[in-house]
Amino acid sequence: MTKNYKTNNRKVAVIGCGFVGSASAFALMQSGLFSEMVLIDSQHTKAEGEAMDISHGEAYARPMKIYAGNYDDITDASIIVITAGANQKPGETRLDLVQKNVGIFKTIIPEIAKRNYQGILLIVANPVDILTYTALKLSGLPESRVIGSGTVLDTARFREILGNHLGVDSRSVHAFIVGEHGDSELAVWSTANVAGVPINKFCELRGHFNHQAAMKRIADEVKNSAYEIIARKKATYYGIAMAVKRICEAIVRDEKSVLPVSNMMHGAYGINDITLSMPAIVGKNGVELQMPISLDGNEALALKASADVLKKIAAEVGVLDLKK
Repeated sequence: MTKNYKTNNRKVAVIGCGFVGSASAFALMQSGLFSEMVLIDSQHTKAEGEAMDISHGEAYARPMKIYAGNYDDITDASIIVITAGANQKPGETRLDLVQKNVGIFKTIIPEIAKRNYQGILLIVANPVDILTYTALKLSGLPESRVIGSGTVLDTARFREILGNHLGVDSRSVHAFIVGEHGDSELAVWSTANVAGVPINKFCELRGHFNHQAAMKRIADEVKNSAYEIIARKKATYYGIAMAVKRICEAIVRDEKSVLPVSNMMHGAYGINDITLSMPAIVGKNGVELQMPISLDGNEALALKASADVLKKIAAEVGVLDLKK
């Protein structure tokens, strides 16, 4: 008989201790959200080293038990953060990673599933939308409890770049990147605003009138941010670590925050049976409600095209046919 484990709201597990996993673990240690964190990696000594290194800063943070473990240690974690996967190389798109990382997930997710895990899976490895779909299919968990980090980071980049362009605090910028976390993502300009003022009107208040050129430049800068960083330092990890922390905050604190996470589509905008990033209410039970944001005609078409890109890749690698 499979045992049912009660989750510990103060415990998190991180699977994968590469750049993204270790940076996420460091951010989570500093957050004060958890009192216990287990690190798992295919190279156990790597997990041990990261646990030791991060734990040495506890004297300047909050008490926390940090250790390297195995899959038996994840059964009562409230959130499992999965960053394990091949790294994105210079010149390589996120979708180029799909074949390798789906294979890795075929070894990780069944280990979680056979332990009757009752918490939330937060998928971070790329391509995150397809791997979220893979995790959902292989885990057998309810859709609400399998979440991808999606375009939470892209949206942060969007707001930061817009804030710099407009000379305003990025936290006052309300705008989303949706669709694939990758080359087919789209900026939702039609509802973008600064403290309720439509974005184009606010631009004019700040002396910017060439809207179309600025919109294209900013959207391209957001989309290409990862490539620019990878070209300079071979990997991105601090920004996504902050995004992981933000999603975990929303879950642990039951904030009901609206975040553009990867979640399953069921007919909205004519899109079915694929996970991609759309704003959703996120709380202690995971995704509670997908927000029905307004898109203009061109945006709706671009979102459908982004979904088609993901479904094509998912079909090519057999993800659409996966079963637990």
